[in-house]
Amino acid sequence: MKSLFSDTRAADTIPLKLVVYLGLLAAVLLLIAQAWENASPVLDEAEIEAQVEDAALSLLSIQKGHARPLEDRYGPEGGMCVLTLSLPDRVRYLSFGADPDPDCSGNLSDSEWKLENNTLIYQYKNGVKQRVLLGGETVHFLKGAPEEEGNWIPAVSPENNETSPGLKETGIVIEYPVSGEFVFELVSEDGVRYTMSHF
Repeated sequence: MKSLFSDTRAADTIPLKLVVYLGLLAAVLLLIAQAWENASPVLDEAEIEAQVEDAALSLLSIQKGHARPLEDRYGPEGGMCVLTLSLPDRVRYLSFGADPDPDCSGNLSDSEWKLENNTLIYQYKNGVKQRVLLGGETVHFLKGAPEEEGNWIPAVSPENNETSPGLKETGIVIEYPVSGEFVFELVSEDGVRYTMSHF
C-alpha cells in the first residue's frame, strides 16, 4: 500500500486545474461587473424618475388646500409640502415651472428662462433634459425669500429691488447638488394661487 504523500501521479494536474478554475471565476466576475456597469445607469434613471414623480405628487397634493393671502403676512400658513430629494451627482438641476437653460448651453444665466407651467424639468450634466408634467389646473411657481421677521414673501428681483411685477410666476431652480429637504407653501394674491419656495 502506497502512502498518500508518496502518490504523485496527479501532482502536475492540480495546479493546471487550479489555474483553469481561477480563470473561469475571473471571467464570471468580469461579466458580472460589466453587467452591473450597464445596468447602473438604468437603475439611476429609474430612481431619479421616481423621486421627481413623488415630488410632483406632493406638489399637486397641496393645490386644493388653504392658500395664505400674501397681503396677510401674519395669517396662518398656506398648505405646505416638504420634498426630500437625493438625486445623483450627474443631475445638473431640477426646476419647477421654468426651463432655465432653453439653449442647453449648460449656463443657467446666459439666457432668459422659459416659463413652463405644470412642469418639473431635470437636466443631466451631459445636457439631456427630462420633463415630468403636473396634471390638473395651472400651477404657478414663485421664488420665496424670508423677511427679517422670518415670514416668507415673494423674492426680490435683483434688477430693480422690487418683487416680481404683478407676481408673475418666476420658476424655481435647485442646482447641483439636488439633495436635501425643500419646502413649498401655497399662497395667493388677487385670486391667483402660487406655489412659493421656502429655500
